[in-house]
Amino acid sequence: MKGGASRVCGEDTMPFTPRTPRVVAARRLQRRRDREATGRFLAEGPQAVREALARSRTVLELFGTPTALDRYADLAAAAAGADVPVSEVTDEALAALAETVAPQGLVAVCQHLDVPLAAALSRGPRLVAVLAGIRDPGNAGTVLRTADAAGAAAVVFAGEAVDPYNGKCVRSSAGSLFHVDVVRERDPAAVVAAARAAGLVVLAATGYGEADLDDLADAGRLAAPTAWLFGSEAHGLPDELIAAADARVRVPLHGRAESLNLAAAAAVCLYASARAQR
Repeated sequence: MKGGASRVCGEDTMPFTPRTPRVVAARRLQRRRDREATGRFLAEGPQAVREALARSRTVLELFGTPTALDRYADLAAAAAGADVPVSEVTDEALAALAETVAPQGLVAVCQHLDVPLAAALSRGPRLVAVLAGIRDPGNAGTVLRTADAAGAAAVVFAGEAVDPYNGKCVRSSAGSLFHVDVVRERDPAAVVAAARAAGLVVLAATGYGEADLDDLADAGRLAAPTAWLFGSEAHGLPDELIAAADARVRVPLHGRAESLNLAAAAAVCLYASARAQR
């Protein structure tokens, strides 16, 4: 293998199969209960693996087919250089670990990245995204990616939100999961109270808001440190969170579309704040 990285294989030096205990144990991480029990999750594909390896002490093991480990020799070498076991697996074993139809040959076992809410807010973030009760992992991962791109320092999964370590959420984040503080907090009201106590303006994104996003931007009211509240696409934000926010903000619709989907609305709101803050 290129790059001088050592590979871990079975006792007979053959690649691990779907029945190899380490592969079986890793595959269980596709289930939420096993992720919660172990504090581990899977990151699939070279982009996710690259970003995970860039975050110190995050990757616990790297599985790859011989072809993929040669193709992405730099990632295998980086893992080995960080004392992360690099384990060759068969195509069948990799397919069992992956959740995509056409996997790219690499899957990393990572440890949870959770940051306590108080710790994330103590760092003085200027932009925070709060995903309140968002259940769809694709939407959640896309909003996380957008928040990262807009410069948000933290993304809070509040209430009955999807598990941020769900495979589809991890993939949809395109590596951004490893760039921001990931916070999980069961009580959304506590998130609002803590954000306000930390000096952030709390804005609720809702199609029925009395404040127009463009008007707030024109009035210079988006330049302050801000926590944006986003609700599920199906149900929106709970009434109590809408009432608790400092302002309820709607994205203006200039055409005939009835509404924007969650990811699009979140992108517009987060980038409006990012522009104002810069």
